[in-house]
Amino acid sequence: MARGTSRPGRTLLVFLVGLAITYGLVALAGTWKPELGLDLQGGTRITLIAKGSPTAESLEEARNIIDQRVNGTGVTEAEVTTQADTHVVVEIPGQSRRDLVDTVKRQAQLRFRLVACSIQTPGPCAAPGAEGGSGVTQNPATTPSQEPSSKNRAPVLLSNDQNNKKQDKPAASPSPAESESAAPAQPSEPTGDSVDEVLAWIDAPDRASIEAFEKFECPPSGTAPTVNDDPNASLVTCDEDGVKYLLSPALIEGTQLADASYGIPQNDVQYVVTLDFNSEGNGTFADITGAIANTGKQFAIVLDGTVISAPTASQRISGGAQISGSFTEAQAKSLSTSLKFGALPISFDRNPTVETVGPSLAGDQLSAGVTAGIVGLLLVMLYCLVYYRGLGLVVIASLLMAGAVTYAMVLLLSEAAGFTLSLPGIAGLIVAVGITADSFIVFFERIRDEMRDGKSMRVAVEAGWARARNTCLAADAVSLLAAVVLYIFAAGVVKGFAFALGISTIIDLAIFFWFTHPMVSWLAKYPFFNQGHKLSGLDPEALGIDRLPAGGRA
Repeated sequence: MARGTSRPGRTLLVFLVGLAITYGLVALAGTWKPELGLDLQGGTRITLIAKGSPTAESLEEARNIIDQRVNGTGVTEAEVTTQADTHVVVEIPGQSRRDLVDTVKRQAQLRFRLVACSIQTPGPCAAPGAEGGSGVTQNPATTPSQEPSSKNRAPVLLSNDQNNKKQDKPAASPSPAESESAAPAQPSEPTGDSVDEVLAWIDAPDRASIEAFEKFECPPSGTAPTVNDDPNASLVTCDEDGVKYLLSPALIEGTQLADASYGIPQNDVQYVVTLDFNSEGNGTFADITGAIANTGKQFAIVLDGTVISAPTASQRISGGAQISGSFTEAQAKSLSTSLKFGALPISFDRNPTVETVGPSLAGDQLSAGVTAGIVGLLLVMLYCLVYYRGLGLVVIASLLMAGAVTYAMVLLLSEAAGFTLSLPGIAGLIVAVGITADSFIVFFERIRDEMRDGKSMRVAVEAGWARARNTCLAADAVSLLAAVVLYIFAAGVVKGFAFALGISTIIDLAIFFWFTHPMVSWLAKYPFFNQGHKLSGLDPEALGIDRLPAGGRA
């Protein structure tokens, strides 16, 4: 007898404990209703208007990037479309999704620059008459933030000056035309582009850069500065708290990012955004942090022309960096998502239109979809109960368990991955009911075939299982492969259908292996089934034989 069937009661107990833990997680998440899709509950519509006259290719590229930002997992089912020649329209399920406006509109131009000057109160950066920056006041280093206490912790760019001041919601970068008319003349770039030359320049900026720094005025706190963020020139800008900076030309571009993510590091309590560079970016980053380590010099991280962090470094760092500060989870996720999927190729108006839209389908269509699923499930249960009698109870119990697991997974995925349940998604779950029922039928028919060959039920269950599981694995593999291919190549709500179908297929396998099989093995111990009671579904008449063998044979 197979090892896994020797104690079917224990397998069932472990399965039920796992189900209880799953619902415990649902309770901790605090949500008992799944998130519904745009077609069923409506949502938020964000309309972006491009500046100038972008090409159709640029507009489509921007649409693709925004689609990846808001629907990168493929289960949020946001709809991103272009209209006319200048509009990108984003429709996101949920009536309060204004938290995604910044993610949608952010230009995501990320650059790393060294800080030459920084002041936190109004006043000149250099003493009057200083030539070549001889009178520049360097911003003193402040006490470093707590360094990583674990050797396994990812490298962190470190201590953060100005009391960890960060921009909570970076604004979109202005177009060059707007910047040239609204901003003062930008400082001239230093000669040379090597790290050593830039380091020499921040110690003694040219006079034109100092004058531009002195003349520049930061906007009110909470407003992004309007600047022309030219990567090849030095830059005067601010953070959202009104702290003014004179920065070197960009040493690392956002295009050198390989990946971006967010989370809470070990032994920490605040969210950070983790950056991983490509090989070129890693080398430059290591050289710069090695040069400024323990000097108090700052390495500014500039997003869309706004300084979002200006940390110092305590050591040479290679392999990546972290943007740390007072990020909420939503802010850290929004920033990492924007950086991960790249910068937009065109600029949009800084104030997009945000409005609430109603569901595209009538409210009774959700009820109709749910009703269709329940009716289909009841019909399958009734057929199995009539045809298999006692074994039909196993089908009913298995389908109920599958429904319970599926509902719990939908709730958890809604909370963890932003999964939304649309009408196509509901259709995917309903289709999976047939796949699940097929598995039971194959298993039961194998058992009946073995009993017709003269084996007792207990022996027939294990022999039938050995033959049925391979058939069911092959069938579910085909269904899962179809769902994966559809998920990869489809778009929009079709992705939701494929995702629901794939999840349901995996749940079918879990139920089949860890509930249905041990349940039948457990019932085989009782005379009602192994002695062929007329209501068991395994009596001689149902099997089409004269009588069951006495005790059966192996």
